[in-house]
Amino acid sequence: MADHASRRGAANLGMPLMFASFIVIAGFLYWLNLQAKAENAADAAAETARTETDSYVGAATTISGQDIQLDPSPYEGQEVRLTGLAVASPLGTQGFWLELPNKNPFLVSMSEAVKAEGLMVTPGENAEVVGTIHSMSDSVLTAWTSSGAMAEGDRLAAEFATHFLEATRVRFTAGQGGD
Repeated sequence: MADHASRRGAANLGMPLMFASFIVIAGFLYWLNLQAKAENAADAAAETARTETDSYVGAATTISGQDIQLDPSPYEGQEVRLTGLAVASPLGTQGFWLELPNKNPFLVSMSEAVKAEGLMVTPGENAEVVGTIHSMSDSVLTAWTSSGAMAEGDRLAAEFATHFLEATRVRFTAGQGGD
């Protein structure tokens, strides 16, 4: 007769392994449920933020780059919203240049609240900007330079701007070169 002493208890592992696999599957499904709840909460928060942004932007007139590329003076003093324009380059810590459809730059000056957000201005990104259009003056340039928001070289570039947009809200998204 064959000696089966070395296999004693081996045939009885089927039931414990089956119950262990049910427990593992139940734990995995519970973990998936927690992940889904967290993702739904994040989606709800993003939707709320998007709704708040839309209600904030609701008072601003949405204009295109073509509307201001030749003459922005009709929009002086108005709160406007520009979307889909690429960032051409930063301008000190004060602002940045947007590239209009005719390839000319348009100056955007960030308000103190926007600067406090610590946004990183990266050329090539698309910008959504809400703010008021003002005409450029020497007193504005002097204030920016004396506050240290831009260097003397940046002032020389900014002197060519006839108008600028004082941004109260800025949002960047990946542009042509982005992911």
